[in-house]
Amino acid sequence: MLLCLPPSEGKTPAPDDGAPIDLATLTAPGLTARREQVLDALAAVSARDDATAVLKVGASLAGEVARNTALRAAPAAPASTVYTGVLFAAAGLADLDATAAARAAASVRIFSGLWGVVSPQDRIPAYRLSMGVTLPGLGGLAAAWRPALSAALTGRTAGDVVVDCRSGIYQSAWRPVTTGDDAAEWVTVRVVREADGARAVVSHNAKHTRGVLAGHLLRRDGAPPTSAQELLGAARELDGEIIGTEVGTGLSYRMIEAALHDPATRRGPRTLELVIA
Repeated sequence: MLLCLPPSEGKTPAPDDGAPIDLATLTAPGLTARREQVLDALAAVSARDDATAVLKVGASLAGEVARNTALRAAPAAPASTVYTGVLFAAAGLADLDATAAARAAASVRIFSGLWGVVSPQDRIPAYRLSMGVTLPGLGGLAAAWRPALSAALTGRTAGDVVVDCRSGIYQSAWRPVTTGDDAAEWVTVRVVREADGARAVVSHNAKHTRGVLAGHLLRRDGAPPTSAQELLGAARELDGEIIGTEVGTGLSYRMIEAALHDPATRRGPRTLELVIA
């Protein structure tokens, strides 16, 4: 299993006494050269007067953007504690026992406009950069990362299942090969809510539910799934469980069904649909 997660927009800075990042220790060392280039380009643009506009963030985040100018010297902490937000809170990557943490190190890849991919245990500083940004000298980050990510990940996923919880812009940076010798089973995760007999796609609850699924895949007994059908079986272990609470109302919701749908195109992903109510 390769479990692909998006980064969170919000990030928790490492403690002030944390050692700075060591690029040589990050997962996928083949990405080091590109990481160096993106770091340099990000530092340069973050020092400009129009930095917030280039990085597509509001003026209220100017302090976080300024922090981008000194990331090499900034304190770092495990990515599992730096990335925050709904999905990561639900997955609980920072609270895994030793067995689950080892599984996460081997199978979880968090995609990033700055680092390409990192594992939960990789030590990184807090930063502000989306994959949807175009950096001067590098161009669009999704396209800039694509060759390096393909070289780093495609061989890793051959004959395995890719569980994809990413949004579209992060998917555009790397998509699994689904035909030929390097083929993987690519499965995206969709969450829908059932109410009064009708089903509709949800947003906040979707992030939370994907996080619950990610945490379950890491903590459950037995080997990680290696096929779409095994993934479906693992997801169905959550059927009937209360998995979250509605923001505002305080009402709980449970997962009532998991289903696997065929791809829309020959090279596209299958879809694991999780139904909550």
